[in-house]
Amino acid sequence: MPQTNTLITIVGATAIGKTALSIKLAQHFNCEIISCDSRQFYKEMTIGTAVPDPDELAAAPHHFIQNRSIFEDYSVGQFEKDALAKLDELFAENPIQIMVGGSGLYVDAVLKGFDEFPDVAPQIRIDLTTELENKGIEHLQKLLKELDIETYNTIAIDNPHRLIRALEICIGTGETYSSFKNKPKAPRNFQIIKIGLKADREIMYDRINHRVDIMVENGLIEEAKQLHQYKELNALQTVGYRELFEYFDGNFTKEFAIEEIKKNSRRFAKRQGTWFRKDPEIIWFDFKEDVNNIFTTIESKK
Repeated sequence: MPQTNTLITIVGATAIGKTALSIKLAQHFNCEIISCDSRQFYKEMTIGTAVPDPDELAAAPHHFIQNRSIFEDYSVGQFEKDALAKLDELFAENPIQIMVGGSGLYVDAVLKGFDEFPDVAPQIRIDLTTELENKGIEHLQKLLKELDIETYNTIAIDNPHRLIRALEICIGTGETYSSFKNKPKAPRNFQIIKIGLKADREIMYDRINHRVDIMVENGLIEEAKQLHQYKELNALQTVGYRELFEYFDGNFTKEFAIEEIKKNSRRFAKRQGTWFRKDPEIIWFDFKEDVNNIFTTIESKK
C-alpha cells in the first residue's frame, strides 16, 4: 500500500455501471465508498434515484447514501465539507478510498474545492421565480443562453433551482456565473486517480430506457405519488419525479410521463458527458472493460 493518500474517483453518465465498478474496486482495495450522487442523498427517494440495492450496500461500506431528508437544505458547499471530513477519517484507516457519482459539480467540489460566489440582492431570485411561474422554464433557459453560454452548456438546465442560481449571479453581478468558477482553491491532502466509464450513445440510451422501465416495475409511480404533495421542494426538482408530478396533476398521461422520464434522462446523460469529457485527467474505459485492466491501470498510477 502506498503512503500517499489516494482517492480513486469513478465518473460517467447515469446507468453506465459506476456502482458495480466502485464495489469491485472497494473490495479489491479493502476500502470504503463516498457517494457524490446528489440525488441519492435523500432517504425519501429510493427507486427514482437508483440507490444501490441492499446487496450492493452490504458488499462495501457506503457513505452519503440516503443520509438526508428532502426537508433539509443541503448545499454542494456543505457536502464538500462533510465529504472531506469523512475522507480524513477513512484515510486514517486505509490510504486508498473510492468516490463515485455522476454529479459533476459535487465531484469537483471534493476534488478541487467549491467555487465561491458573491452575495446578490434576494429580490433577483424572487423576480426570477416569478418569471419561471409566469413564462416557463424555457424562458429562463433562453436568458441563460444569452447571458452565459458556457454555463448553459454545462449545468442541468432542466433543474429550475440550478437555472435560477446561475441567472441570479449573472444578473446581480453583471458577470457570468462561469467567471466565478475554477479559481484557485485550497490544495487537497490526497492524490486523485479519475476513472471514467463510457459506452456508444445507442447502448447508453438503451441502458437508460431499460433502467426507467425497471424503476416503473419496481414502484416508481407509487413512490412519486407519496412525494407529490412536496413537489415544490428543491430535492424533488429532478428527472423521474417531476414528470410524474405532471401526470398526477393531469397534464401528462402516464405513458407520456414515462417517455418524458426516458427522454430527460438521456438529455441528462448527454450533459454529464459534456461535463466529464472536458476533464483531461479522466482515464476512460468502456463500460464492459475487464476490471482487472482497471486494477492494473490504477496500480500503475499510485
